Amino acid sequence: MTTTADPLPDTPETTTRPAWFPAAAAVFAAGWGGNQFTPLLVMYHAAGYSAFTVDALLGAYVVGLVPGLLLSGGLSNRYGRRPVMFAGTVLSLLASVLLALGPAGAGWIAAGRFLSGIAVAVAMAVGSTWIKELADADPYSAADTGTRRAALCLTLGLGIGPGVAGALAQWGPWPMVLPYLVHIGLALVSLLAVTRSPETLAVRTGSVRAALPATARHPRFRRVILPAAPWIFGSCGVAYAILPQLVEHQTGSWALAYSTLLTVCAIGAGVGIQPIAKRVDRATSARAVLTGMAVLCVGLVLSVFAAAEESPWIALGAAVVLGAAYGIVVVSGLLELQRLARPDEIAELTGVYYALAYVGFLLPSLLAALNAVAGYPVLLACVALVAIAGTLVVTRHSRRHLPQD
Repeated sequence: MTTTADPLPDTPETTTRPAWFPAAAAVFAAGWGGNQFTPLLVMYHAAGYSAFTVDALLGAYVVGLVPGLLLSGGLSNRYGRRPVMFAGTVLSLLASVLLALGPAGAGWIAAGRFLSGIAVAVAMAVGSTWIKELADADPYSAADTGTRRAALCLTLGLGIGPGVAGALAQWGPWPMVLPYLVHIGLALVSLLAVTRSPETLAVRTGSVRAALPATARHPRFRRVILPAAPWIFGSCGVAYAILPQLVEHQTGSWALAYSTLLTVCAIGAGVGIQPIAKRVDRATSARAVLTGMAVLCVGLVLSVFAAAEESPWIALGAAVVLGAAYGIVVVSGLLELQRLARPDEIAELTGVYYALAYVGFLLPSLLAALNAVAGYPVLLACVALVAIAGTLVVTRHSRRHLPQD
């Protein structure tokens, strides 16, 4: 059985800086490393890689991310949050080293993306849980403070990282190397910070569980959380992987800067909307999840028009709306999940949740493969119809199978 470790006594360090801050820094760095590659897609495309190869490299880290999400929670239950988060930060650093070797061949990029996936998985499943537990230990924090804080730290990393990387690649020297060097420095600082955060769990000797947590079979998880989760990063994939490529010939030499703009605007909208997502959330219904899904459907419809008109301005508007959908769905889904989860399975269930979320990041590769069959306006219209169907499923079960039932 998992037990909570005794709080560390106050020291000059812990009284001047919140205990959760170093853990948050590591989560921020992992998010930065996981998404810094995104605005550089047009750079690699211009370097000669096909659209399918570029989108495949974007989604390659899902290969590392999904098993990482499913296993890292169990590992942290056995060995503790801090050691596993430390290892994840090391992998994030090594991933940028491999990405910086990308000019030597696509294999280095693929390997770096794979390690990035594992690192982001650890940040999502373990780092988010660690931040929540550190916040829960603070008697002055509200019950959901840790959840919102963890989501915000990750989202800030996902947004600021690509913004800096894109700007450096557009206007700085060594565009295929310098962005990754910056993250290497950030990861080194985060490694030092992680060692200064208190452990929240005592080490347990049980084996790492590979089975799904029991709550993953709860009807509300399957009928409210599951239909929405893949759209968390499905919306992001459309916003800053698909849309920039659709208007690339309109943006010319500014394609990289434009791609960076879409990424930053989408993530910025996701960050800005998260407090509203909390206010919309209700324990008696899936109102917040439905709000996010409705915003998603609007964003996808705008994406259809952007693809048909090849308009950078419509694409920008669509990216902002899709980013807002991301922010609402990720927070509302986490709040739903944490109302369902038992304390001893929250890290593993969070991992399952984010694994489902990142399935959506394969959407750009899927649409690139299908582009030979139908154009992007048709494909995105089909995606919008699937999203509408998922919204109807959530609507039907919004007030059913509540934790208190």
